[in-house]
Amino acid sequence: MSLLSIEQLTKEYDGIRALDRVSLKVEGGSIKGLIGPNGAGKSTLFHLISGVEKPDSGKILFKKRDITNMESHERSALGIGRTFQTVQVWGNMTVVENVMAGMHRRLKGSLFSYGLWLPWIRTSEKEALKEAKEILNSLGLLGKWESTASQLPYGKQKLLELGRALAMKPQLLLLDEPASGLTLSEIEQLSERISEMRQKGVTVFIVEHHMGMVMEVADEIAVLHNGELIAEGKPENVRRNSVVMEAYLTRGSAGK
Repeated sequence: MSLLSIEQLTKEYDGIRALDRVSLKVEGGSIKGLIGPNGAGKSTLFHLISGVEKPDSGKILFKKRDITNMESHERSALGIGRTFQTVQVWGNMTVVENVMAGMHRRLKGSLFSYGLWLPWIRTSEKEALKEAKEILNSLGLLGKWESTASQLPYGKQKLLELGRALAMKPQLLLLDEPASGLTLSEIEQLSERISEMRQKGVTVFIVEHHMGMVMEVADEIAVLHNGELIAEGKPENVRRNSVVMEAYLTRGSAGK
């Protein structure tokens, strides 16, 4: 069953068509990769799915519901989470606070009740702290939980941003180049975490320039070129696709 359906999505910037009637589906419980050369339209597509921007035409359906004109926070509440190509963490907050911030839509109580520090609020925070530490442990960051986020190297900050997104308990997680800045061992760890997400019921849609990683973890891959969908299928079929090789694989690593 399709969790996400993109129908004839089009987006222009100053007369330049970044996406040209793109249609694709992401099946529930799957890992789908999105690749393409620089300027292909990958980031634009993620912006449209997450509500950062609105399309000029076309539809976006999530769980068969039309979310095309919804705001980002409304889509988040429905179960869509994402990370960004440029890392976005709160540097003056601790590592664990960054993850707990991703839970704010799920935690009970208002700002007023938190200010009163009611007993049930204390219990809720303890449970949130425990869950946040479990997430950090799965990402290899538990030893840094009390450090400020700005103290982490770039690659670790990318993992922290992933942890904050997981704290939302999304049904669909959009990962925008999560392996950027990571070491080879961190990339291997990330691949394992992404596979575990699928086992826990999270559907993953991933843009990634690290071809070895995306070919390994993805069940299916879609390829954009000049705003158009030029191929879609199993990783081994996409790798051998002559159109893809001409447009992308023979020109180096993936970009935006």
